[in-house]
Amino acid sequence: MAMSAGGGGGSSEKPLSDINTTPLVDVMLVLLIIFLIAVPVAIQTVKGIVLPKVRFDPTTTKPENVLLSVTTKPDGSCLVYWGTSPITSKDLLTRAVDKLKLEIDRQGGAGNPDLELPEVHIRGDVNTPYKCIGGTVYTMQQAGFAKVGFISQPPPAGG
Repeated sequence: MAMSAGGGGGSSEKPLSDINTTPLVDVMLVLLIIFLIAVPVAIQTVKGIVLPKVRFDPTTTKPENVLLSVTTKPDGSCLVYWGTSPITSKDLLTRAVDKLKLEIDRQGGAGNPDLELPEVHIRGDVNTPYKCIGGTVYTMQQAGFAKVGFISQPPPAGG
């Protein structure tokens, strides 16, 4: 911001009070780009899953975490999605073990004292039988994941 207070004694000189808005516009454009990239990554969901309405503590999403969605097919059999792609229970165990091994190797091996294992976040449809969700939890624990959590949707503010 620049301002001239005059001093020449002439009446033709006026104070200069222009604000440089270029840095503000630059910051706003950078924030816009960040949000346009971050929002689709944060919202990877499988269509048609209705989450239970419960109070929850916010979770921190990390890229190495595993996001699973569990629902049922019309015939009553369980259907598990890894991210947004369907996966069988045998493939789930194999892929989970591989993911955990890869993450441990990436962080310097099992002897690393700062080793931070990924978490499993399960989005279970409210109408899915317990055997489907419980089986998924069991499979992920068999693979070696220590932290398995559930993603829920809070009830409406008035309820």
